[in-house]
Amino acid sequence: MIEWGYKAQRLANDLLKKFAKAQTVKPPATLGRPPVREQVIHFINKKMPGDLPKKTARALLDIEDSNYVPVIRNPNATTTDSEAVFYFPGCGSERLFSQVGLATQAMLWHVGVQTVLPPGYLCCGYPQRGAGQFDKAEKIITDNRVLFHRVANTLNYLDIKTVVVSCGTCYDQLSGYEFDKIFPGCRIMDIHEFLMEKGVRLESVTGVRYMYHDPCHSPMKQHQPLKVVNQLMNSEVNGKISNNDRCCGESGTLAVTRPDISTQVRFRKEEEMRKGAQALRDSAGQESAVKILTSCPSCLQGLNRYREDVAVEADYIVVEIAKHLLGENWLPSYVEAANHGGIERVLV
Repeated sequence: MIEWGYKAQRLANDLLKKFAKAQTVKPPATLGRPPVREQVIHFINKKMPGDLPKKTARALLDIEDSNYVPVIRNPNATTTDSEAVFYFPGCGSERLFSQVGLATQAMLWHVGVQTVLPPGYLCCGYPQRGAGQFDKAEKIITDNRVLFHRVANTLNYLDIKTVVVSCGTCYDQLSGYEFDKIFPGCRIMDIHEFLMEKGVRLESVTGVRYMYHDPCHSPMKQHQPLKVVNQLMNSEVNGKISNNDRCCGESGTLAVTRPDISTQVRFRKEEEMRKGAQALRDSAGQESAVKILTSCPSCLQGLNRYREDVAVEADYIVVEIAKHLLGENWLPSYVEAANHGGIERVLV
């Protein structure tokens, strides 16, 4: 659905660009659901991101079998006594933008941590709960918790003390899983706060100026998000990173269910992005590359829709860190290293 749906939406945007532009420049007022024709234009007026990863993170690492728990470690830098974390990627970081899940794994590999992944693809249950399907959400949560207890019993020798997430929506849902009863004494935290705790920091100049979009479901709960992103990206060298205000308009499925409202939200966000990008270019030169960083898969999709209009590229914090710390070819390098003796598959 995503592969063909995105292509169709992008094609429709190219074909109806004239009507789409008129709508985004002056969004019509919302008085109930608009006519179908107008709704179609709302749906395609901002182009979906292209060049999505062709394979999921699990497919690249050959760990899709739900009968096995993958334990990923650098055999040259870790032992079974090394620190271990349980990483829950979620749908957005594992299936949609798989580079986010892979960058998280690559950075955990880089800091010498063993990474335990859930067996097979799992959803946290938040989309079902958000849609009012409470019984279905409760079943997903219960099934997941039972499975995680089995994982904890199977891997009790690893002494997992941290559950890592790379999505704020997953964080909000997993907070109710009572992980401290599954992995005794453990905590749950965002990958970026975990990396900051490990002392990760860019030392070199990236040549890019950054602003930050804090998601509605912010995954950073231990520290102020701006403090985390400024420390990780080394603002003393790469320039201070400020928050770019307003909702991106994606809001999970809002852009699909009520694209007319989403158009109005995006109109205001586009103003903020133009203003923020211009301020950075005024201070660093008009030809400076500007990026907007975020920490939410849905926001990454939403922010990528502004690329043609404001000339600002969107990316995940952990992906940008991996790119500059591990090199431009960090993804194939990590996949190759992990596939050559870095993955243990434990039957659960």
